Amino acid sequence: MGGQYRITGDKYPRMRRPRRRGRLVFLGAASVAALGLVGWGTVQLIDVFTGSGGHASTVGTKAGCAAGPSPSPSARPLPEPRGITVNVLNATTRGGLAKKTADELRKRGFRIGDVGNASKEYDKKVKGTGVLLGPAAALDTSLPVLATQLPGAERRTDAARKGAAVDLIIGDGFKALTTKADADRALTALTEPKPAATPKKGC
Repeated sequence: MGGQYRITGDKYPRMRRPRRRGRLVFLGAASVAALGLVGWGTVQLIDVFTGSGGHASTVGTKAGCAAGPSPSPSARPLPEPRGITVNVLNATTRGGLAKKTADELRKRGFRIGDVGNASKEYDKKVKGTGVLLGPAAALDTSLPVLATQLPGAERRTDAARKGAAVDLIIGDGFKALTTKADADRALTALTEPKPAATPKKGC
């Protein structure tokens, strides 16, 4: 055909291809966005219903409402006084201190081992209130419990020492054990864990 219906040149292909390519790109981008939204929504629903996921818990925590750290349990459980054997040794020139102190510790529930004078290593050489001496394993177990009875005493360990018994070596600065009421309070604070921190009201 000729005349006004005749088509010349390559306008038709160049006009159609850009339109088709643009449509495909748009459809592809829309599909990727839709899949991303579906996936994100699924993850959020799982977090909501299972309560898991660090992201959900972080988003739900308001500023200033973070819960405090939970108390960590002791590496070793602390023994009770009746499970601790104490040797009471006098390193001073004052007579009768070892027996008197041992009797008071017995009343407070401790087991009493040897009672007498300190060895030459400590005799008349302890200037403070006293020394609490035990095996290495007692540093975080028996010695802290015994220290509630004489807070100012120095704590020492001997790696070569055998047995579980500990020594209370009375020094020149010793006057008496701490009062039973104070010792009981210190022992309670030592053995009972502190309550976990709770979030602020309104969090």
